[in-house]
Amino acid sequence: MVNKVTTATVIGLDAYKTDVETDVVNSLPAMVIVGLPDIAINEAKSRVRSAIKNSNYTFPSKKIITNLAPADLKKEGTGFDLPIAVGILIEECTIDAEKVKDYAFLGELSLDGTLRPISGILPLVVGLKNFGVQNVIVPKENAKEAALVDGINVYGAEHLTDVVNHFTETPIQSTKVNISEYLNSTDNSDYPYDFKDVKGQQKAKRALEIAAAGAHNILMIGSPGSGKTLMAKCFASILPPLELSEALELTRIYSIAGLLPPDKPLMTQRPFRPVHHTASAVGIIGGGTTPKPGEITLAHRGVLFLDEMVEFPRNVLEVLRQPLEDGEIVISRSKHSVKYPAKFMLLGAMNPCPCGFLGDKEKQCTCSQFQIDRYLSRLSGPLLDRIDLQIEVPRLTADELLNTNAPVETSADIRKRVVKARKIQAERYKNDGILTNSELTSKLIKKYCRLDAKSQEMLKIAAIKYQLSGRRYDRILKLARTVADLDGEENITQNHLMQALQYRMFEKSETTAI
Repeated sequence: MVNKVTTATVIGLDAYKTDVETDVVNSLPAMVIVGLPDIAINEAKSRVRSAIKNSNYTFPSKKIITNLAPADLKKEGTGFDLPIAVGILIEECTIDAEKVKDYAFLGELSLDGTLRPISGILPLVVGLKNFGVQNVIVPKENAKEAALVDGINVYGAEHLTDVVNHFTETPIQSTKVNISEYLNSTDNSDYPYDFKDVKGQQKAKRALEIAAAGAHNILMIGSPGSGKTLMAKCFASILPPLELSEALELTRIYSIAGLLPPDKPLMTQRPFRPVHHTASAVGIIGGGTTPKPGEITLAHRGVLFLDEMVEFPRNVLEVLRQPLEDGEIVISRSKHSVKYPAKFMLLGAMNPCPCGFLGDKEKQCTCSQFQIDRYLSRLSGPLLDRIDLQIEVPRLTADELLNTNAPVETSADIRKRVVKARKIQAERYKNDGILTNSELTSKLIKKYCRLDAKSQEMLKIAAIKYQLSGRRYDRILKLARTVADLDGEENITQNHLMQALQYRMFEKSETTAI
């Protein structure tokens, strides 16, 4: 008689319910797995056989046919080991089929029957809950992560015998977690870099504070040694804590990517992803034969840092345009497409010219105008159009370097203002489905970024002088909205607009005058 065991598989960030159907027929001993399994699932035949025998249970000396339904859905990973083993044990009457009807099973088996953790457990359990599953048995190391999902009973098992005993002798205790404890456990001292160690650069620090407060993209341009990379590393320390919805979404991504720390079932800090300029386009946006999240998805709700930004191949930079605009990336393949979230802050750093000293007051630039133009042409206008703030980071003077007694704000001080501004935005947009000013649509800009007559006149003059595009115009308004939030003002004033305009997008011709 055919029996069914429930499990799930992940495609992209979404889980799909899968029935593991098992049938034992009178034929020569063999085991066949059908239903579009990948190599890892086909190898489960050896793992399951050894795990059952080494757990002192009988393995059928007949032909075992296992079907993974629906058969037209590609399955991959080692999480099918446990449900396949349970299906065989039901056929051997070791487990009662009636008792597992309300259960789903996920986990990899070692040869001695020990359950090993698998990737993507959180989205799998979320999907199973949405399909009406009430109970799920997972490897013990995955139990806390799975228990983040409310409304489903999670049981963590260490061995195949624990699973059998759960239905025959001693039930496993369900796993419970307190999500608020994980969210509140983040310590500011965890950050290795602090703005108190950055000398001078007050304008750059202010720009980074605005970027963090509104989740805006920012580009720093300056000579070598001016502190761009150090400030970028400090940037992570002023980012606000994750909201619960953000933490769960980020945990799903890192779980699928297999990057979730084993001792932390929930992501509690915003990601900071520095990318080397040798990275490929697929590595940054994601993809591959079997699509996987790229760096822009791993930086979701956090920061993607591109140091020496112009050293990246132009085709790699251009693939950032669509996700910067839409906040997501769609990867299409012949049989299916997957969608990954990509609401990240782009933080770039670059030199003003190939030698790095264009406009430097101490060293003479040795580059020709042709070299400078070719260097800057690697950043296209459409890409620059999507970066809200661009700032010059000049070389520190001798007085700034030697003045060790100058008062310097710590990252904790700046972070308090950023958190306050983010809370204002969260309250303002609680019914609009967004969290930050950078996510404002044209419709919402008209609603929340109203200007008085004098401010409108100022912006009109700026639009004519700087030939602002529609996108730039909107981004200046969003930036002014963030400056107003940092000042605790309900309305955007001329002062807020002036601050936003000073960070406007530069034209390449202007860079020669830096």
